[in-house]
Amino acid sequence: MEWLSALVDYGIIGLLIIMSVIAGSIAVERYLVFRKIRIDAFEEKKNLEIELTKKLHIIATIGSNAPYIGLLGTVLGIMLTFYTIGREGLMDTGKIMTGLALALKATAVGLVVAIPSIAFYNFLLRKVKVLLAQWETMNGRKRI
Repeated sequence: MEWLSALVDYGIIGLLIIMSVIAGSIAVERYLVFRKIRIDAFEEKKNLEIELTKKLHIIATIGSNAPYIGLLGTVLGIMLTFYTIGREGLMDTGKIMTGLALALKATAVGLVVAIPSIAFYNFLLRKVKVLLAQWETMNGRKRI
């Protein structure tokens, strides 16, 4: 069952780190696009909205699924701990605590990925709404 420990440590946590890098990269890219975009270059509001909301769904998906992936790591870590307890019978509490710490580490990393991702998403979504409102102000409500 050592492979299960490696799966939690390297697989689950590695996946969460990759997800964090992706969400952060997209957030920075979108922010830079928002700073440079010329809303007056768009004739139709829908075209502007499509351009502004590109890739935002990826950040939202990462933010909403990271806790579940962390929870999966927690369940696997607890399974590993119970398996080890069952196989060895009486155990040193240090081994039990190590297994539980591994499990909780996965949950913590999942939350560390999810919280900033959701914050990035909400920040960027607010920026989209502001830019769309500015477009409406410039062009009037007749072209919705």
